[in-house]
Amino acid sequence: MAKNKTTETEVNVFDFIESYVDNDQKKADSYRLIELMSEWSGFEPKMWGPTIIGFGSYHYKYASGHEGDAPLLGFSPRKTQFSLYIYSKTEKSDTLLTDLGKFKMGKACIYFKKLADLNISIVEKLSMETIAYLNENRECACRN
Repeated sequence: MAKNKTTETEVNVFDFIESYVDNDQKKADSYRLIELMSEWSGFEPKMWGPTIIGFGSYHYKYASGHEGDAPLLGFSPRKTQFSLYIYSKTEKSDTLLTDLGKFKMGKACIYFKKLADLNISIVEKLSMETIAYLNENRECACRN
């Protein structure tokens, strides 16, 4: 069985931001997301893999036998845009997306340029919906 690439590491989140993020606005947005996601999740930020900042974790196991751990919430301040991992494929989440703001959607990832493009209260609601979904289902939205 293949080993998961995205696992929790010992890398310091703040050192990562200072060394990886080369844009002052993106740094400020990263620190704000850390503040918000820590509050919403009740967990301190941890690095997952080389570039994902995650909050909390859950263990999943699929019928195929594949299993692992993943963060409940997370984001990555990628070079061109942020990747936001706060989405679960639920009716409520899909409804919330209509008021989220300026973003693009991947299968289970929300891409945006700057935090000011998003409605923070909707980000919070999506985050809380995802935490509830993961606590109940123990699988990421990408499986749907």
